[in-house]
Amino acid sequence: MDASRSHRSDMAPIKVAVAGATGRMGQEVVKLIQREENLTLVGATARSKVGQDVGEVIRIGRVEVPLTDSLDDVLAQGPDVLVDFTTPDLVYENTEKAISYGVRPVVGTTGLTEKEIQELDSRCQEAGIGGIIAPNFAIGAVLMMVFTAKAARYMPHLEIIEMHHDRKLDAPSGTALKTAELISQERQELKQGHPEEKETLEGARGGYKDGYRVHSVRLPGLVAHQEVLFSDAGQLLTIRHDSLHRESFMPGVKLAIEDVMSRRGLVYGLEKILDL
Repeated sequence: MDASRSHRSDMAPIKVAVAGATGRMGQEVVKLIQREENLTLVGATARSKVGQDVGEVIRIGRVEVPLTDSLDDVLAQGPDVLVDFTTPDLVYENTEKAISYGVRPVVGTTGLTEKEIQELDSRCQEAGIGGIIAPNFAIGAVLMMVFTAKAARYMPHLEIIEMHHDRKLDAPSGTALKTAELISQERQELKQGHPEEKETLEGARGGYKDGYRVHSVRLPGLVAHQEVLFSDAGQLLTIRHDSLHRESFMPGVKLAIEDVMSRRGLVYGLEKILDL
């Protein structure tokens, strides 16, 4: 990371708006902004409790920022960055709208297609602003994905198992899909398992990707977990990451907010801004 991105504490605070501010992730982002001196909260959207102070709603005390269900109203206030943790059905529209206002998007909502990401990158380039879409903001999870891709060069027989809370809307997770993308950059397609294998229970073998399988687990009490199993003659390697609390994502969110202030164009994946 260059010096211009590491000394923002000497500059004016970055003005941040949060879409989905009362959701589980949105609440953690609001708390992050309130405790960081170089960030200031200027707007917050939610589908309910409109007009109420967001700090009072999430029980951290009054912050003088009322909730609104209008993203246009928030963007018109001129934030530098919009952090989006909403839902797959809203994320593309929200991100596109932010860019149209010249507001830099930091997106943790999953569900965007490769084509949509490319379109949003083009819009950021045209607007001369930066943006980041990350399927996972936990630094440990990013390291897990990078280590997985490196291991796949040498142990190509693998399966991905991702586990999340039972309120998650998409499967497989964005983290699993990003992991698969990184694996594909390092490993040729390799058909695994018995060639005459048959599922006697539909879906038992999970989703198919380049010869291996991706499995999704959804259970109450989980947050975000993923393990990748590698197997070879006489050995098993497991690379695993567990987010035990949503606070684990906040260092990555802060890093992304600061990074987009000096970036042009949109990147997909937090590993793109880490020195790996």
